[in-house]
Amino acid sequence: MTVAVAYFNSKRHHVVLLDSPGHKDFVPNMIAGATQADAAILVIDASVGAFEAGFDNLKGQTREHARVLRGFGVEQVIVAINKMDIVGYSKERFDLIKQHVGSFLQSCRFKDSSLTWIPLSAMENQNLVAAPSDNRLSSWYQGPCLLDAVDSVKSPDRDVSKPLLMPICDAVRSTSQGQVSACGKLEAGAVRPGSKVMVMPSGDQGTIRSLERDSQACTIARAGDNVALALQGIDANQVMAGDVLCHPDFPVSVATHLELMVLVLEGATPILLGSQLEFHVHHAKEAATVVKLVAMLDPKTGQPTKKSPRCLTAKQSAMLEVSLQNPVCVETFSESRALGRVFLRSSGRTVAMGKVTRIIQDS
Repeated sequence: MTVAVAYFNSKRHHVVLLDSPGHKDFVPNMIAGATQADAAILVIDASVGAFEAGFDNLKGQTREHARVLRGFGVEQVIVAINKMDIVGYSKERFDLIKQHVGSFLQSCRFKDSSLTWIPLSAMENQNLVAAPSDNRLSSWYQGPCLLDAVDSVKSPDRDVSKPLLMPICDAVRSTSQGQVSACGKLEAGAVRPGSKVMVMPSGDQGTIRSLERDSQACTIARAGDNVALALQGIDANQVMAGDVLCHPDFPVSVATHLELMVLVLEGATPILLGSQLEFHVHHAKEAATVVKLVAMLDPKTGQPTKKSPRCLTAKQSAMLEVSLQNPVCVETFSESRALGRVFLRSSGRTVAMGKVTRIIQDS
Protein backbone atom coordinates (compact mmCIF):
# COMPACT_ATOMS: atom_id res chain seq x y z
CA MET A 1 0.00 0.00 0.00
CA THR A 2 1.32 3.44 -0.94
CA VAL A 3 0.35 7.04 -0.26
CA ALA A 4 -2.60 8.12 -2.44
CA VAL A 5 -2.33 11.54 -4.08
CA ALA A 6 -5.09 13.95 -5.14
CA TYR A 7 -5.19 17.61 -6.14
CA PHE A 8 -7.73 20.39 -5.69
CA ASN A 9 -7.88 24.18 -5.50
CA SER A 10 -9.19 26.15 -2.56
CA LYS A 11 -9.69 29.91 -2.64
CA ARG A 12 -6.07 30.59 -1.67
CA HIS A 13 -4.13 27.39 -2.35
CA HIS A 14 -3.42 24.71 -4.88
CA VAL A 15 -3.59 21.71 -2.56
CA VAL A 16 -1.73 18.43 -2.96
CA LEU A 17 -3.49 15.91 -0.73
CA LEU A 18 -1.42 12.94 0.45
CA ASP A 19 -3.75 10.30 1.90
CA SER A 20 -1.63 8.13 4.17
CA PRO A 21 -2.87 4.73 5.40
CA GLY A 22 -3.87 4.61 9.05
CA HIS A 23 -3.23 0.95 9.92
CA LYS A 24 -0.27 0.19 12.17
CA ASP A 25 1.29 -2.08 9.54
CA PHE A 26 1.63 0.90 7.19
CA VAL A 27 3.25 3.48 9.48
CA PRO A 28 6.34 3.55 7.18
CA ASN A 29 4.00 4.62 4.37
CA MET A 30 2.49 7.24 6.65
CA ILE A 31 6.02 8.48 7.36
CA ALA A 32 6.54 8.84 3.59
CA GLY A 33 3.53 11.15 3.47
CA ALA A 34 4.53 13.12 6.55
CA THR A 35 7.97 13.90 5.15
CA GLN A 36 6.35 15.89 2.32
CA ALA A 37 3.62 17.67 4.29
CA ASP A 38 3.36 21.39 5.02
CA ALA A 39 0.28 20.78 7.19
CA ALA A 40 -1.84 17.81 8.21
CA ILE A 41 -5.43 16.72 8.65
CA LEU A 42 -5.58 14.29 11.57
CA VAL A 43 -8.82 12.32 11.15
CA ILE A 44 -10.42 11.07 14.37
CA ASP A 45 -13.31 8.58 14.53
CA ALA A 46 -15.85 10.04 16.98
CA SER A 47 -17.90 6.88 17.39
CA VAL A 48 -17.98 5.32 20.85
CA GLY A 49 -15.29 2.66 21.17
CA ALA A 50 -13.52 3.57 17.92
CA PHE A 51 -11.98 6.77 19.30
CA GLU A 52 -10.91 5.01 22.48
CA ALA A 53 -9.31 2.18 20.49
CA GLY A 54 -7.50 4.57 18.15
CA PHE A 55 -6.22 6.66 21.04
CA ASP A 56 -5.11 3.66 23.10
CA ASN A 57 -1.44 4.06 24.01
CA LEU A 58 -0.45 0.49 23.14
CA LYS A 59 -2.67 -0.52 20.21
CA GLY A 60 -4.03 2.71 18.71
CA GLN A 61 -2.38 4.74 15.95
CA THR A 62 -3.56 8.30 16.68
CA ARG A 63 -0.70 9.02 19.08
CA GLU A 64 1.98 7.59 16.80
CA HIS A 65 0.67 9.52 13.80
CA ALA A 66 0.72 12.77 15.78
CA ARG A 67 4.29 12.11 16.94
CA VAL A 68 5.41 11.37 13.39
CA LEU A 69 3.87 14.61 12.15
CA ARG A 70 5.58 16.68 14.83
CA GLY A 71 8.84 14.83 14.38
CA PHE A 72 8.94 15.77 10.70
CA GLY A 73 8.30 19.42 11.50
CA VAL A 74 4.59 19.67 10.70
CA GLU A 75 3.24 22.47 12.89
CA GLN A 76 -0.22 23.20 11.48
CA VAL A 77 -2.79 20.48 12.14
CA ILE A 78 -6.50 20.35 11.37
CA VAL A 79 -8.11 17.81 13.70
CA ALA A 80 -11.12 16.49 11.76
CA ILE A 81 -13.44 14.68 14.17
CA ASN A 82 -15.45 12.52 11.77
CA LYS A 83 -18.56 10.34 12.13
CA MET A 84 -20.25 12.89 14.35
CA ASP A 85 -23.57 11.64 12.93
CA ILE A 86 -23.08 8.33 14.75
CA VAL A 87 -22.97 10.15 18.11
CA GLY A 88 -25.90 12.41 17.24
CA TYR A 89 -23.64 15.45 16.69
CA SER A 90 -23.08 15.53 20.43
CA LYS A 91 -21.17 18.59 21.63
CA GLU A 92 -20.24 16.68 24.79
CA ARG A 93 -18.61 13.92 22.72
CA PHE A 94 -16.74 16.49 20.61
CA ASP A 95 -15.51 18.32 23.71
CA LEU A 96 -14.37 15.06 25.34
CA ILE A 97 -12.33 14.06 22.28
CA LYS A 98 -10.91 17.57 21.94
CA GLN A 99 -9.85 17.55 25.59
CA HIS A 100 -8.04 14.19 25.36
CA VAL A 101 -6.43 14.72 21.95
CA GLY A 102 -5.62 18.37 22.66
CA SER A 103 -3.79 17.51 25.86
CA PHE A 104 -1.73 14.90 24.02
CA LEU A 105 -0.92 17.23 21.12
CA GLN A 106 0.30 19.83 23.60
CA SER A 107 2.62 17.19 25.07
CA CYS A 108 3.97 16.71 21.53
CA ARG A 109 4.74 20.46 21.47
CA PHE A 110 1.98 21.49 19.09
CA LYS A 111 0.82 25.03 19.81
CA ASP A 112 -2.87 25.68 20.48
CA SER A 113 -2.78 28.47 17.90
CA SER A 114 -1.69 25.96 15.22
CA LEU A 115 -4.56 23.53 15.86
CA THR A 116 -8.00 23.77 14.23
CA TRP A 117 -10.83 21.53 15.47
CA ILE A 118 -13.55 20.55 12.98
CA PRO A 119 -16.58 18.36 13.84
CA LEU A 120 -17.97 16.74 10.69
CA SER A 121 -19.71 13.83 9.05
CA ALA A 122 -18.30 12.70 5.73
CA MET A 123 -21.16 10.22 5.30
CA GLU A 124 -23.81 12.95 5.63
CA ASN A 125 -21.72 15.70 3.99
CA GLN A 126 -21.86 17.90 7.07
CA ASN A 127 -19.21 20.61 7.53
CA LEU A 128 -16.98 19.41 4.69
CA VAL A 129 -17.17 22.16 2.06
CA ALA A 130 -19.91 24.34 3.56
CA ALA A 131 -21.35 25.21 6.95
CA PRO A 132 -23.41 22.37 8.46
CA SER A 133 -27.09 22.24 7.58
CA ASP A 134 -28.02 19.79 10.34
CA ASN A 135 -29.31 21.81 13.29
CA ARG A 136 -27.85 19.28 15.74
CA LEU A 137 -24.39 20.51 14.69
CA SER A 138 -25.03 24.10 13.61
CA SER A 139 -26.77 24.84 16.93
CA TRP A 140 -23.44 24.75 18.77
CA TYR A 141 -20.69 24.92 16.10
CA GLN A 142 -20.11 28.16 14.18
CA GLY A 143 -16.49 27.64 13.15
CA PRO A 144 -15.04 26.97 9.67
CA CYS A 145 -15.88 23.97 7.55
CA LEU A 146 -13.06 21.61 6.59
CA LEU A 147 -12.40 23.28 3.23
CA ASP A 148 -12.18 26.73 4.82
CA ALA A 149 -9.79 25.36 7.43
CA VAL A 150 -7.55 24.02 4.66
CA ASP A 151 -7.76 27.41 2.96
CA SER A 152 -6.51 29.12 6.13
CA VAL A 153 -3.30 27.08 6.30
CA LYS A 154 -0.24 29.31 6.04
CA SER A 155 2.28 28.52 3.30
CA PRO A 156 5.81 28.03 4.69
CA ASP A 157 8.82 29.88 3.37
CA ARG A 158 10.47 28.11 0.43
CA ASP A 159 14.22 27.74 -0.14
CA VAL A 160 14.08 28.57 -3.85
CA SER A 161 17.50 30.25 -3.94
CA LYS A 162 19.36 27.30 -2.40
CA PRO A 163 20.90 24.41 -4.40
CA LEU A 164 18.57 21.67 -5.63
CA LEU A 165 17.51 19.14 -3.00
CA MET A 166 14.83 16.50 -3.54
CA PRO A 167 14.45 13.31 -1.48
CA ILE A 168 13.09 10.68 -3.87
CA CYS A 169 9.86 9.05 -2.71
CA ASP A 170 9.37 6.89 -5.82
CA ALA A 171 11.18 5.92 -9.01
CA VAL A 172 9.02 5.19 -12.06
CA ARG A 173 10.79 3.17 -14.74
CA SER A 174 9.92 2.91 -18.43
CA THR A 175 10.85 -0.63 -19.43
CA SER A 176 10.46 0.11 -23.13
CA GLN A 177 12.74 3.18 -23.16
CA GLY A 178 15.04 2.28 -20.27
CA GLN A 179 14.39 5.64 -18.63
CA VAL A 180 13.40 6.60 -15.11
CA SER A 181 11.49 9.43 -13.46
CA ALA A 182 12.32 10.52 -9.93
CA CYS A 183 9.29 11.61 -7.91
CA GLY A 184 9.21 13.72 -4.77
CA LYS A 185 8.85 17.14 -3.23
CA LEU A 186 11.46 19.77 -4.04
CA GLU A 187 12.82 20.82 -0.65
CA ALA A 188 15.13 23.46 -2.10
CA GLY A 189 16.11 25.04 -5.39
CA ALA A 190 14.45 24.95 -8.80
CA VAL A 191 14.70 22.78 -11.92
CA ARG A 192 13.80 22.98 -15.59
CA PRO A 193 14.47 20.78 -18.63
CA GLY A 194 18.22 20.60 -19.18
CA SER A 195 19.13 21.17 -15.51
CA LYS A 196 22.12 19.11 -14.39
CA VAL A 197 21.46 16.78 -11.48
CA MET A 198 23.19 14.16 -9.36
CA VAL A 199 21.62 11.11 -7.73
CA MET A 200 23.03 10.21 -4.34
CA PRO A 201 24.34 7.94 -2.91
CA SER A 202 25.30 6.45 -6.31
CA GLY A 203 26.84 9.72 -7.58
CA ASP A 204 25.39 9.22 -11.08
CA GLN A 205 25.01 12.49 -12.99
CA GLY A 206 22.66 13.46 -15.78
CA THR A 207 20.09 16.03 -16.84
CA ILE A 208 16.37 16.66 -16.57
CA ARG A 209 14.72 15.58 -19.83
CA SER A 210 11.23 16.76 -18.86
CA LEU A 211 9.18 17.38 -15.75
CA GLU A 212 5.66 17.22 -14.40
CA ARG A 213 4.23 19.18 -11.50
CA ASP A 214 1.11 17.70 -9.90
CA SER A 215 0.82 15.30 -12.88
CA GLN A 216 0.86 18.16 -15.41
CA ALA A 217 3.75 18.87 -17.80
CA CYS A 218 5.59 22.10 -16.96
CA THR A 219 8.77 23.98 -17.85
CA ILE A 220 9.95 24.88 -14.34
CA ALA A 221 9.43 23.65 -10.79
CA ARG A 222 10.46 25.30 -7.54
CA ALA A 223 10.90 24.40 -3.88
CA GLY A 224 7.59 23.21 -2.44
CA ASP A 225 6.38 21.60 -5.68
CA ASN A 226 5.59 17.89 -5.96
CA VAL A 227 7.23 16.75 -9.16
CA ALA A 228 8.15 13.84 -11.40
CA LEU A 229 11.50 14.48 -13.10
CA ALA A 230 12.34 12.40 -16.17
CA LEU A 231 16.08 11.79 -15.99
CA GLN A 232 18.47 11.49 -18.91
CA GLY A 233 21.96 9.99 -18.86
CA ILE A 234 21.44 8.19 -15.56
CA ASP A 235 21.26 4.42 -15.10
CA ALA A 236 17.63 3.67 -14.26
CA ASN A 237 18.72 0.93 -11.87
CA GLN A 238 20.65 3.48 -9.79
CA VAL A 239 17.55 5.51 -8.86
CA MET A 240 15.25 4.37 -6.07
CA ALA A 241 13.11 5.60 -3.21
CA GLY A 242 15.29 6.87 -0.39
CA ASP A 243 17.89 8.37 -2.73
CA VAL A 244 18.32 12.13 -3.02
CA LEU A 245 18.49 14.29 -6.14
CA CYS A 246 20.83 17.25 -5.78
CA HIS A 247 23.00 19.71 -7.72
CA PRO A 248 26.30 18.14 -8.89
CA ASP A 249 28.25 21.00 -7.29
CA PHE A 250 26.51 20.50 -3.95
CA PRO A 251 26.33 16.74 -3.27
CA VAL A 252 24.56 15.69 -0.08
CA SER A 253 26.43 13.75 2.58
CA VAL A 254 26.33 9.96 2.67
CA ALA A 255 26.99 8.18 5.94
CA THR A 256 26.67 4.98 7.97
CA HIS A 257 27.70 6.30 11.41
CA LEU A 258 25.66 9.06 13.03
CA GLU A 259 25.24 10.85 16.32
CA LEU A 260 21.59 11.52 17.15
CA MET A 261 19.71 13.57 19.71
CA VAL A 262 16.51 11.65 20.42
CA LEU A 263 13.44 11.57 22.61
CA VAL A 264 12.35 8.07 23.63
CA LEU A 265 8.59 7.87 23.22
CA GLU A 266 5.95 6.89 25.71
CA GLY A 267 5.38 3.12 25.80
CA ALA A 268 8.67 2.31 24.05
CA THR A 269 10.80 -0.64 25.08
CA PRO A 270 14.18 0.36 26.59
CA ILE A 271 16.97 1.21 24.15
CA LEU A 272 20.21 -0.56 25.03
CA LEU A 273 23.73 -0.69 23.70
CA GLY A 274 23.49 -3.10 20.76
CA SER A 275 19.75 -2.61 20.20
CA GLN A 276 18.72 -3.43 16.63
CA LEU A 277 16.42 -0.73 15.28
CA GLU A 278 14.83 0.49 12.06
CA PHE A 279 16.23 3.90 11.08
CA HIS A 280 14.04 6.30 9.06
CA VAL A 281 15.20 9.56 7.47
CA HIS A 282 13.17 11.28 4.70
CA HIS A 283 12.17 8.34 2.43
CA ALA A 284 15.09 6.10 3.39
CA LYS A 285 14.84 3.14 5.74
CA GLU A 286 17.85 1.22 6.99
CA ALA A 287 18.76 -1.35 9.63
CA ALA A 288 20.61 0.31 12.52
CA THR A 289 22.54 -0.78 15.59
CA VAL A 290 22.99 1.39 18.67
CA VAL A 291 26.77 1.48 19.11
CA LYS A 292 27.06 4.09 21.87
CA LEU A 293 24.83 5.65 24.51
CA VAL A 294 26.55 9.01 24.87
CA ALA A 295 24.54 10.83 27.52
CA MET A 296 21.12 11.47 28.95
CA LEU A 297 19.91 15.05 28.45
CA ASP A 298 17.77 17.48 30.36
CA PRO A 299 14.62 17.61 28.17
CA LYS A 300 14.24 21.36 28.68
CA THR A 301 17.82 22.61 28.34
CA GLY A 302 19.37 19.83 26.23
CA GLN A 303 22.36 19.73 28.58
CA PRO A 304 23.92 16.37 29.58
CA THR A 305 22.76 15.03 32.94
CA LYS A 306 24.37 11.57 32.92
CA LYS A 307 27.14 10.20 30.73
CA SER A 308 27.13 6.65 29.30
CA PRO A 309 23.75 5.51 30.65
CA ARG A 310 23.09 1.76 30.68
CA CYS A 311 19.74 2.14 28.89
CA LEU A 312 17.20 4.69 27.71
CA THR A 313 13.58 4.44 28.73
CA ALA A 314 10.31 6.17 27.86
CA LYS A 315 10.23 9.99 27.95
CA GLN A 316 14.03 10.30 28.29
CA SER A 317 16.08 12.56 26.02
CA ALA A 318 19.54 11.41 25.05
CA MET A 319 22.49 11.50 22.69
CA LEU A 320 23.39 8.21 21.07
CA GLU A 321 25.30 6.84 18.11
CA VAL A 322 23.98 4.41 15.51
CA SER A 323 25.72 2.37 12.85
CA LEU A 324 23.71 1.73 9.68
CA GLN A 325 23.91 -1.44 7.63
CA ASN A 326 24.09 0.54 4.39
CA PRO A 327 24.86 4.20 3.60
CA VAL A 328 22.04 6.75 3.52
CA CYS A 329 21.82 10.35 2.34
CA VAL A 330 21.74 12.50 5.43
CA GLU A 331 22.74 15.91 6.80
CA THR A 332 22.89 17.37 10.26
CA PHE A 333 19.63 19.01 11.29
CA SER A 334 21.35 22.40 11.37
CA GLU A 335 22.31 21.98 7.70
CA SER A 336 19.04 20.51 6.40
CA ARG A 337 15.87 19.85 8.32
CA ALA A 338 14.57 17.64 5.53
CA LEU A 339 17.61 15.35 5.72
CA GLY A 340 18.23 15.71 9.44
CA ARG A 341 14.97 14.54 11.06
CA VAL A 342 14.99 10.87 12.05
CA PHE A 343 12.79 8.15 13.54
CA LEU A 344 13.78 4.90 15.20
CA ARG A 345 11.33 1.99 15.12
CA SER A 346 11.28 -1.50 16.61
CA SER A 347 8.78 -4.36 16.39
CA GLY A 348 6.34 -2.27 14.37
CA ARG A 349 6.37 0.71 16.77
CA THR A 350 8.09 4.08 16.69
CA VAL A 351 10.33 4.10 19.78
CA ALA A 352 12.24 7.38 19.38
CA MET A 353 12.41 10.48 17.23
CA GLY A 354 15.01 13.18 16.92
CA LYS A 355 17.65 14.76 14.74
CA VAL A 356 21.12 14.18 13.37
CA THR A 357 23.67 16.21 15.33
CA ARG A 358 26.88 14.83 13.83
CA ILE A 359 28.02 12.74 10.89
CA ILE A 360 30.86 10.51 12.07
CA GLN A 361 33.56 9.61 9.56
CA ASP A 362 34.95 6.22 10.53
CA SER A 363 38.69 5.84 10.00
